[in-house]
Amino acid sequence: MPRVAGQIDVSKNEAILDAAVEVMAERGLGASMEAIARRACVSKQTIYNHYGSKAELARAMSERRAHEVAGVLGAPGAIERPEEALAAYARLLLNAVRNARSMAIYRMAMLAASTMPDVAEAIYDAGPRASRERLAEFLRVEHAAGRVRAPDPLEAAEFFAGMVMNRFQTKALLGVPFDLSEADVDRISAEAVRRFLRAYAP
Repeated sequence: MPRVAGQIDVSKNEAILDAAVEVMAERGLGASMEAIARRACVSKQTIYNHYGSKAELARAMSERRAHEVAGVLGAPGAIERPEEALAAYARLLLNAVRNARSMAIYRMAMLAASTMPDVAEAIYDAGPRASRERLAEFLRVEHAAGRVRAPDPLEAAEFFAGMVMNRFQTKALLGVPFDLSEADVDRISAEAVRRFLRAYAP
């Protein structure tokens, strides 16, 4: 069956997003679409046909992260076992901080916020905002079920994310070296969940 205009196959789509992350991490958000197209081995028109603008391309880059969050919080049994779901969410946050390329994109977004606000906003909307809102939805269900007491789920979600990653994220964004091993990720995630659920106990 022929593809609809503007539609591209999954492998090509992934190649474009991977290339965009690599090129923008190297050259900043001002990297040209031509450079991204060359890295992805597609034409510049192919990228524009599918995404329309650099802001939409940046949004798609961040949305891949949101899908990982949705997978963790929407996994079978997640609602019934909030400790495990929250620990998995915390590990996602900490592993994102450990990802140099991911942090480079956010650093570039901050630097370009005044000159390319649409791109910076797209990264924020599809990334951190979508992640916290998905966690808030999860906590809203847990609150209704009586497993946690979170009358303001979005505020609770922000508190949890901040408790997990803030001290590492600040260093990562500033390029300050820090040690965060897999064992550290597991330990910090478990401790954050323990403290969070104690604070929000029904």
